[in-house]
Amino acid sequence: MSNKVSIRRLTTGVPGLDNLLGGGLPEFSFNLIAGTPGSGKTTLAHQIMFALANPYNRALFFTVLGEPALKMLRYQQQFPFFDINKVNQSIRFVNLSEDLLEGDFDRVLSRIAEEVKDYAPSLVFVDSFRSVVQSARQEEQGASELQRFVQQLGMQMTSWQATTFLIGEYLLPESESSPVFTVADGILWLSQNLQRNSMVRKMQVVKMRGQAQAPGLHTFRINDEGIQVFPRAIIQQGTAVESAIKVARGEERVPMGIPGLDEMLGGGLPVGYSLLVVGPSGSGKTILATEFLAEGVRRGEPGVIAAFEKSPSQLLSNKLYALVKAGQVGVVDTRSLDLSIDETLHDLIEMIHRMQAKRLVIDSLSGFELALAPEFSEDFRGSLYRMIAELTAMGVTILMTSELEDRYTDLRFSPFGSAFLADAIIVQRYIEIVGQFKRVFSVVKVRGSEHSKDIRLFDINDDGIIVGETLSEYAGIMSGRPTVTP
Repeated sequence: MSNKVSIRRLTTGVPGLDNLLGGGLPEFSFNLIAGTPGSGKTTLAHQIMFALANPYNRALFFTVLGEPALKMLRYQQQFPFFDINKVNQSIRFVNLSEDLLEGDFDRVLSRIAEEVKDYAPSLVFVDSFRSVVQSARQEEQGASELQRFVQQLGMQMTSWQATTFLIGEYLLPESESSPVFTVADGILWLSQNLQRNSMVRKMQVVKMRGQAQAPGLHTFRINDEGIQVFPRAIIQQGTAVESAIKVARGEERVPMGIPGLDEMLGGGLPVGYSLLVVGPSGSGKTILATEFLAEGVRRGEPGVIAAFEKSPSQLLSNKLYALVKAGQVGVVDTRSLDLSIDETLHDLIEMIHRMQAKRLVIDSLSGFELALAPEFSEDFRGSLYRMIAELTAMGVTILMTSELEDRYTDLRFSPFGSAFLADAIIVQRYIEIVGQFKRVFSVVKVRGSEHSKDIRLFDINDDGIIVGETLSEYAGIMSGRPTVTP
């Protein structure tokens, strides 16, 4: 018989936040929502409160700001999570600013305790707690007095049988000495950074007692719907081993939709592989990607494309238009130049699940990097690696394109050292023959599989890509000498 205490986890109502917390907020926990001014602390607190509050789980929201609650609510009403019917029914607002004027901590504690006793809430919020700290400093009260107040408040909160939240503006150095950080069961840290006109908001679960939270910094946005969190992609333990086993078994292959290319790949691209198609501008990378998606549709496999270089009108002017219009290929909206890889991954996974897609195209990695906010482009390779690993672990077969300057004498596979991400690589190039540019391509690698080593010419017409002779065969034809194939 187990003596383990079962702690109920509360769903926050904030998309993506429960994943960060390890399944939700522990009931009756004492939490701190901290961060820099304007980072979204009050909005996060309101979104959680309105999601959880109901006639059986009432919420009490203390404000210690100089402005009345009515002014604060005026702005919160713009979000759809705000429910006016819950105000004064399931949610009550209490202003403590007058109690703080005299700097009497005991009076503040007494007022909070009285309100909690009378209302019997399941949720308690105090915003902004840092105002209490500033009040102590202005009144020149000692650190021991402040620590006593925090300890008493913490003890009161744990005795209320309520889930409690303190919201405050804290700078990072303050967290090392503030007693509230020690008392708290959970700490959420919010920040916002401005880099070259790009605003990036991040959230960190510094602490969450009794459960495994997602480590690191995670991107979030405040949009018309409120706060949405995009958990950082983390490679699950065992993913690499499973991929190695899959390669060893030589599982099902994915046809590319281009006659002759499957043979060059050793029978097609293995399911769940990532293929990098690299080449200079105009070499046919996007057309190859289009044929890859079209072949999937012909076989009853819906696809998804994320296009970072072309506008939707440019992208859908070819045969993709009919596939998208028929709902067989989904287009991920790359609407912003302040993207994060985690946000992009969220959008991709959401569309893949909705369409039950088996094939994904990212066109292109070069454009993707440019679309990211500067803070994310600095760790582009590492973040992209985690993203590809998570997508391929879902069984999705990925085709990525990458722009690469053709230097004719310099053979490279990636402009920023990302070739290691791919399980297979196809290189497209231009060569000059008898005063004309010709397109050629070759399969550089297919991990765990035999593949052709030939360099083959190809052409592009209204039907797509047409694979031609090998370069050695073409040279023999041009010279008038027959080519002997071993």
